[in-house]
Amino acid sequence: MVKRKTALKLRKTHRYLGLFIGVQFIMWTVSGLYFSWTDIDEIHGDDFRKHHVENPDFGNLISPVQAHDNLPVNTLELKDIAGNPYYLVNGNKLIDARTGEKKNELSREEAILVAQKNMVEGLEVTGVERIDQTDEHHEYRSGKLPAYVLSFKSPNNLKAYVSIEDASFRSIRHRDWRWFDFLWMTHTMDYEGRDNFNNLILRVFSLLGLITVLSGFVLWYISSPTVFRIKRKFKSN
Repeated sequence: MVKRKTALKLRKTHRYLGLFIGVQFIMWTVSGLYFSWTDIDEIHGDDFRKHHVENPDFGNLISPVQAHDNLPVNTLELKDIAGNPYYLVNGNKLIDARTGEKKNELSREEAILVAQKNMVEGLEVTGVERIDQTDEHHEYRSGKLPAYVLSFKSPNNLKAYVSIEDASFRSIRHRDWRWFDFLWMTHTMDYEGRDNFNNLILRVFSLLGLITVLSGFVLWYISSPTVFRIKRKFKSN
């Protein structure tokens, strides 16, 4: 049998480990339940997106090679900005597809039209703000900057992000996405970028969790009357 003093130390260690990591165990469980009960498409804001975006037909366009002083072209995309055709050259330069003039940046009014083209009808814009930088906790982290953030009249605190440089509709953020993001942070324990599963905090808590569970099994083994009776029976035989 395990000595009483050793058993007491083991029990105390198990108790304090459980207390220390108990909150994190609860967060892992709560976040896991939330993830399993939510629709990821709703989290991405697909309910606010148009399923099919209509693009107009443009005519009288100049050759992309001739546009803007024979700019070297690696990639090319024709974009509709407020009903006007533009070439997006090399992913970062907007060129008027009829005049060849370079477009320096998207205006607020054009950003609203880009958002309205990609989002469902009936959403009222309540504000447009330019952002030039974000930190690792911002809901638009890793998004292309600068960008406009458009706020909509909605109980979900709905926002949409449009890139100023390439006029692309980037992302939708709303209340459920923010809950998902918070719980995902507590699940991965990456309190900066959210997606690093190899961070030290997660490794430490995972190891402590394993130790806690194993110590619980050991405590059950050394204190179980059933185990004690079986061991006595084998000894008597």
